[in-house]
Amino acid sequence: MPEKTDSTHKKLIEVVNVSKAFGENKVLQDISLSIGEGETLTVLGKSGAGKSVLLKIIVALMPPDAGEVFYEGKSITNAKEKDLNAVRKNIGFLFQGGALFDSMTVGENLNMILHKHTDLPFEEREKRIRHSLELVSLSDKLDEMPSSLSGGQRKRAGLARSIVLQPKLILYDEPTTGLDPITAGTIAELILTLQTELKVASIVVTHDLPTAFTISDRAIMLEGGKKIYDGEVEGLSDAHHDHLDEFLQAAGLDRTRRGKIIRKVEAEKIK
Repeated sequence: MPEKTDSTHKKLIEVVNVSKAFGENKVLQDISLSIGEGETLTVLGKSGAGKSVLLKIIVALMPPDAGEVFYEGKSITNAKEKDLNAVRKNIGFLFQGGALFDSMTVGENLNMILHKHTDLPFEEREKRIRHSLELVSLSDKLDEMPSSLSGGQRKRAGLARSIVLQPKLILYDEPTTGLDPITAGTIAELILTLQTELKVASIVVTHDLPTAFTISDRAIMLEGGKKIYDGEVEGLSDAHHDHLDEFLQAAGLDRTRRGKIIRKVEAEKIK
């Protein structure tokens, strides 16, 4: 059964003793985690550590071999497709490549999601689309085709599509992979801005430590299918594990950036 609800953060997602293997390859072994409303949890680990598999299990795109996933206290592991679809409406998913339809404009990509999952009239859908694009600084790309966008812009357009349904949780699968450091930093700022403005919970899969330290409240690290760290992101610097030490030595980390971004967002909301 899931843990009792925290008085500070109502539990949104709980993963309890989840395991997954592909043949002899034990990708996840007895993994548990939880995330509360409005929190950002980063899942760290090298390529092949099972991070993306964990995301797919959380959103019920892939069944675990053992264990359960709970959404707002109810198990969704063996839920019927109708019930899963109701849950998925509250979960945005940013795929690595943005996963936009090349034959549709940016606006049409967002409208398709709203048309499929809501009964909103056209005028309301249009407001949602424009607001979502404004949040990711793509207001001028409404009628652009995805092929005309840069890599960073496609990520942001994919993120706009993820938030257009106003989800409670956003799952990010390697949001900064393939981007230059400046663009990656912009995406990290955007994730934190959305958390601050929309109060959504976020689970971010990444191997990018600077991004993790910028956006995270908490972090877990996976290695060899097992969880080797689970705690506040600042605690990564004090944890002792050979694999974790390698990660920490590979990047210069500046946690103060998170506070600067939050103060900037709050100041702009007051104006």
